[in-house]
Amino acid sequence: MGNYGKQIRLNRILHQGGGGTIVVAFDHPLVHGPIPGTTDPGGQIRRFADAQVDAVLVNFGNIGSFAEVTATRKTPGLIARLDWTSALGSASGLPQDRFQSCVVAAPEDAVRAGADAVIVFLILGSGDAEFEKEEIARVGTVARECEQLGMPLIVESLARGPKVQNPCDPKWLKLHSRVAAELGADLIKTEFSGDAATMSEVVGACPIPILVLGGSRSGSDEEVLKSVRSIKQSGAGGIFFGRNVFQADDMGRLLQKVRAVLDERESE
Repeated sequence: MGNYGKQIRLNRILHQGGGGTIVVAFDHPLVHGPIPGTTDPGGQIRRFADAQVDAVLVNFGNIGSFAEVTATRKTPGLIARLDWTSALGSASGLPQDRFQSCVVAAPEDAVRAGADAVIVFLILGSGDAEFEKEEIARVGTVARECEQLGMPLIVESLARGPKVQNPCDPKWLKLHSRVAAELGADLIKTEFSGDAATMSEVVGACPIPILVLGGSRSGSDEEVLKSVRSIKQSGAGGIFFGRNVFQADDMGRLLQKVRAVLDERESE
């Protein structure tokens, strides 16, 4: 029998009926602490659900808030973060001369919690062979556990470290996204190269769908939508939005506009 569990769970996350997938990443406090837009987890998750996003990424500590929302409304797919890394910086000011990563939960914990998928980091470019060996081994181990459980695995693949002058350089994006796919990821979450043409090359070099992360909140909603148009043109499978959504002045309205871009109905 095929691994139908994975496909059924993936179908709960990936947008059905055309257009791209919209996922809200709400896992920032594990690394950055209570940044603006994250101090009312339950209220924000309700707003994400009301905006009909396809999925929400949370840490295990907020799955309870997600569960409460399911009692009163149709909810998005649930993606659970399984790990932590110092490679993205830290509110506690950890030194950046040697990265550290660790798992904080296992795929079977996500199954018990009702998650539809799990996500882990894969960081390359550190210049530290031991760290990157541990990254490869950690992601590979999680991938094998996910296969046993029928749990989809999303890998957030990023380039960070002294070897990385531009983490959005297509050569880095192609490298780590393909490594993640070879380790057994089902979806990739990664950065945008900056334009549709080069991102299309990245998408074409990866045998599994890529969802592009939206980055930090900067500028106007129109600038966000401009990026969404380029991401759409690149052939990427959708977008992971974080601060650009939950720190927006009118989150619901912005998400409506993003959905219109992805569905190619902006003129309506």
